[in-house]
Amino acid sequence: MTLRGSIPALVTPFRAGDGDLDETALGRLAERAVNHGASGVVVCGSTGEAAAMTADEQARAIRAVGEAVGNRVPVIAGIGAACTQAAMAMAAAAERCGASALLCAAPPYVKPSQEGMRAHLRAIGSATGVPIILYDVPSRVGVRFDDETIARLFEDGVIVALKDATADLARPASLRRLCGTELQQLSGDDATALAHLAMGGIGCISVTANVVPALCAAMQNAWSEQDFGQAAQLRDWLVPLHQALFMEVNPVPVKGAMGLLGLCDWKPRLPLVRASDTVLAALERILRGLMLVEHSLGRSMAHRKHDVKGRSVEDPEGARSVLVHGSSVAEMGDVLFR
Repeated sequence: MTLRGSIPALVTPFRAGDGDLDETALGRLAERAVNHGASGVVVCGSTGEAAAMTADEQARAIRAVGEAVGNRVPVIAGIGAACTQAAMAMAAAAERCGASALLCAAPPYVKPSQEGMRAHLRAIGSATGVPIILYDVPSRVGVRFDDETIARLFEDGVIVALKDATADLARPASLRRLCGTELQQLSGDDATALAHLAMGGIGCISVTANVVPALCAAMQNAWSEQDFGQAAQLRDWLVPLHQALFMEVNPVPVKGAMGLLGLCDWKPRLPLVRASDTVLAALERILRGLMLVEHSLGRSMAHRKHDVKGRSVEDPEGARSVLVHGSSVAEMGDVLFR
């Protein structure tokens, strides 16, 4: 599996009335993300409130996303459980529901050793035939994978990629020394996503890409096309949104942003509560200008087609970039900075 570019970690919409999983809205979010340039989607991750979902709801969510995107991009299912046997069952269920890959974190709360985490990942790998992306997120699970542990998991064929949510920008080079270029390194931190590319990464599993998938994809594409000036400008435009989306614990603010945009209900499940009025006001102010650019860029990217591995393929009628076929850099600057 080849991973790259911007991969939104999708929020999970729940219905306003009864709080049940809103599969229709989730499918629309997945479709919007892919049409706006996403090269993959994550479902039932931490941004997707998987910890607050039943096993049946997670299965329904994976199927809904798979039906929405078809084989255009990989559908990556989050796997997180304190019990290894439970994680193995989740992995097997995700594969049956059509997941292309799994995003596996260390067991939360129990704080296992490095050897315990290796054994946990090996057990998950034995339960499924789909590729595993290791998710290193110490802020959520309380432990961090050592670089040497990651290298051993990769050398043993247990994992194919890493989502690194530590924001440690020295790490990509360290892992390249240990694993070579074959280990696919993805950022899990929007604020440092471009810097992660500069240090050897290949993409980002993103919270912000829920809100502005086309802008996040455009930044990744600009870097891969060596248009570093454009990539830096897009990075700078996204900074206020990155900051606002982490004013409160994820996914509370991003759910608020999606609600403001009318894309889904903005309430998370308890024990999380909706974003504060202060956060919503900040998001509304930022989105007022930013969404003008997102819509223009999204219309351009909607013409792109994807092959089964998620790579953009030639589309004679499509647009390479809104900076060529849509708003100019100066026009977008006027929108964002006036």
